[in-house]
Amino acid sequence: MEDEIQLISDGSGVAVIGEPGVVEAFLDAQGLESRALDLPRLGTVLSIGGAAAQAGAEVAAQSGRWVKLTKESASLVKEHGLRESKKSGLSTGVIKGPKGQVKGFVEFARSPGSLLGNPAVLAGAAGMMAQLAMQQTMDEITDYLDAIDRKLDDVLRAQTNQVVARVDAVDLALREAMSVRASVGRVSEVTWSKVQATSSTILETQAYALRQLSDLTDKLERTRRIGDLAKAVTEAQGEIDKWLSVLARCFQLHDAVAVLELDRVLDADPDELDRHRLGLQAARRERLDLFSRCTERLSTRLAVAGHTANARVLLHPSRSPATIEAGSEVRTSILQFHDALGIDREPKAVEARRWRTAASEVRDRAVAGGAEGLGSVRRAGGETLQRARSATGKVASRLPRTRSGTDTDE
Repeated sequence: MEDEIQLISDGSGVAVIGEPGVVEAFLDAQGLESRALDLPRLGTVLSIGGAAAQAGAEVAAQSGRWVKLTKESASLVKEHGLRESKKSGLSTGVIKGPKGQVKGFVEFARSPGSLLGNPAVLAGAAGMMAQLAMQQTMDEITDYLDAIDRKLDDVLRAQTNQVVARVDAVDLALREAMSVRASVGRVSEVTWSKVQATSSTILETQAYALRQLSDLTDKLERTRRIGDLAKAVTEAQGEIDKWLSVLARCFQLHDAVAVLELDRVLDADPDELDRHRLGLQAARRERLDLFSRCTERLSTRLAVAGHTANARVLLHPSRSPATIEAGSEVRTSILQFHDALGIDREPKAVEARRWRTAASEVRDRAVAGGAEGLGSVRRAGGETLQRARSATGKVASRLPRTRSGTDTDE
C-alpha cells in the first residue's frame, strides 16, 4: 500500500488516505488545501472492539487529509471514477502510482489490504469527514458574523446581544465540551450529558429569528405607497442583517452539537454511526431549506418593491432609486448569508430604472400613441366621406327622373 491512495467522497468533501509522504505529494500536485483527518483517534476507538482491532491498528498508522468539495476538488471524484454506494451515500476508489501519480483505478472491494473495505473503518472515516465539513462551515460562519457585527450600529448590536444571550450560554457549554474532547480524544457520557439538552434553546432562538424575518416580509407586502415603501425597505436593512446573523449563529451551534453527537455515537455504538450520520445530514439539509425558503420569500418581496419603485420613478425621482438601492443592499446581505451557510441559491436582483430612461419611454409611447391617433382620425374621416357618398347615391336613385325640355299633358 506504499504507493496507494484511497479516496472517499461524501458530497461535501474528499478524504485522502495513505502513507503520509504519498498523501502530501498527491495534494501538492493537485494544488488543494486540506485539513487533518484524525485517523489515530479512529484507530483507538476501533481497536477496543476486538474484531476490528487489526483494522484499528492499520488505520492509526495511516495519514488522512480532508479537502472541502469545490469545483477543483470535485474533479478528483470525476477524474478518478469513484464509485457511489447507494446505502452509505459515499463514493470510494483507489489510485495507484509513485507519489500519488495516477496509474489506474481499483475498487475498494477488490483492492487487497484496503482499509476502507472494512465497513467499520469506512463508517468511522465518513463520520469524521462530516465533522470536518461542519467545522469548516462553523469557521466560515464566524467570519461572516464578524463582518455583520461591524455593519450593525450600537442599537442593533445591543438588540442582537439580548436575543443571543441564551445561545451564548449554549456556546460556552459546547466550547467546554470541545475542550474536553480535544484533551481525552472522545466524548464521554458525562461530557455529553452537559450539552445534549442545548438543542432546544438553539431551536427556540432560531424560531424567533425566523418569525421576525417573516414579520418584516409581511410588513413590506402590506406597504403600497412608494414613500412608505422606501422608508420600510430602508429601515428593514439593519433588522434583516440582525436576524440573518442570529440564524447563522444558531446554524453554527447546531453543527457544533452534531460534531459532539457523532463522537458520542462512535464511542457508544459504532454500528449506528453511519445511520446517525445520514440522519444528521438529512436534518441539516432540511434546516438549510427552511432558511432558504425564508430568504427566498423576503428577496421576492424586495424584488416586487423594486419593480414598483421603477414603475413610479417619474413621480418619485428620489424615493424610487432609494428603494431599489436599499433592496440591493439587502440582497447582498442575503447572498453573504447564503455563502456562509452553503446555500446554493441566488436572491433576485432588480436594476434601478433611471428617470431619463423612464421619461424617454413615456415620450416614445406618447408619440407612438399620437401617430396612431392621427392615423385613426384620418381613417375615420375617409370612412365617413365614403359613407356620405354612398348615402347620396342611394337618395338620388330614389328621386323621379324628368325629361329634358317642357312637360305637356296628353
